Amino acid sequence: MTEIAPAFQGHGSRGYRAYVLAVLLIVYTFNFIDRIIIGIVQEPIRREFLLDDGVMGWLGGPTFAIFYTLLGIPIARAAERRSRVNIVAIGAALWSVMTAACGMAANFLQLVLARIGVGVGEAACVPPSHSIISDYFPAHRRASALAIFALGVPIGTMLAAVGGGWLVQNFDWRTAFLALGVPGVAAALLLKLTVREPPRAGGHAQAPGFGEALKALRGKASFWHVALAAALVSVVGYGTAQFLKTHFERTYLLAPFDASLAFGVVAGLGAGLGTFLGGALSDRLQAKHPRVLTWLPALGLALSLPLYFAALLQAEVATSVGLFTIAAVFHYLYLAPTFAIAQGIVGPLVRATAAAILILIINLIGYGVGPPLLGETANYFAAQQLAPAGLSLAECRGIEDGVCAAARAGGLKTALLCVVCILAWPVIHFLLAGRSLLRDRVS
Repeated sequence: MTEIAPAFQGHGSRGYRAYVLAVLLIVYTFNFIDRIIIGIVQEPIRREFLLDDGVMGWLGGPTFAIFYTLLGIPIARAAERRSRVNIVAIGAALWSVMTAACGMAANFLQLVLARIGVGVGEAACVPPSHSIISDYFPAHRRASALAIFALGVPIGTMLAAVGGGWLVQNFDWRTAFLALGVPGVAAALLLKLTVREPPRAGGHAQAPGFGEALKALRGKASFWHVALAAALVSVVGYGTAQFLKTHFERTYLLAPFDASLAFGVVAGLGAGLGTFLGGALSDRLQAKHPRVLTWLPALGLALSLPLYFAALLQAEVATSVGLFTIAAVFHYLYLAPTFAIAQGIVGPLVRATAAAILILIINLIGYGVGPPLLGETANYFAAQQLAPAGLSLAECRGIEDGVCAAARAGGLKTALLCVVCILAWPVIHFLLAGRSLLRDRVS
């Protein structure tokens, strides 16, 4: 009679697993602080270098995304064979130093190069971290653990908003980059000195080559539907993350710190609660509803879309922020289930690669398209509003009041209304993913 191997119950004590997850969360929080700060300080950067929304979108999106996504694959392959803790720690130190370098940029080209450096460092964070978490936590706790790790997104966003907004208002945008970048080096040291590399669930078996890893995913329809869905959601998420604070400043004439607080409530409280609930509800409901990882994100996105519309059409800032926050709760229900699916449909030796491929698709499309699409669309509608006055965007360069300011505000608002409509599309792909999820699942 063949013995059935006992189910994996997790590596190390519960207390140490919680500590490892907490340290990874701290590192990921700095990852997102350094990633999102560009949206908090973009208005003073735009004014200093005489730029428009389109250029700022390209700076916040593809400049970061190209190296961040393309380097994710080779780094993930290294993580299948070498110390994942070391890889994440080195990446954290690099992106933190490069964030500080953004604050020392003497011209726009130097700022672009420093942002590229941030992307290079941040490529080392998520895939190895997901692999570490999957080797510390059992499958039935994985969605919750990944949801807690994913809280680095809203927590980092909120800290960037509050800290960056205060620093910009009381000092300048360069101080914001320096003050928020340097502490990440300490987080890198904490990870390196206190977190142990876990044994891989696959034992000492040789990690398969990249071709084999890709082959393992090729027939997993649920993975590709979820990857495309998450990428489309990220077009909206990354675009609004860069421009929502600017929208609050322009539309409601808020001071930089007040606009940052409003953005922090939406992206911190709303997105954070949605991210946590997405993981907690998925783990709780999976026993009775095994496809919850796909239909819960679909439901959340379907509910968020009308709420975003209502938020953008409000005349009062408090009502707008409240509706944005509720919309973000539903919007971010998708995040933890997406990562849990990617980790659950492949074997343990290719989890980092699966995460890297997922991150590549999400961020190459999300970051590569979202911010520039929103910025260029805002430019288009601003130009339409300026045309009756016989003005162009070029003629408004350096003018921050009157019809020029009104056109920028109106153009950005209309662009946001257009871009959030994209959220209807990923609903379809999440529902299609549910058709093959149970067949594709490994653990």
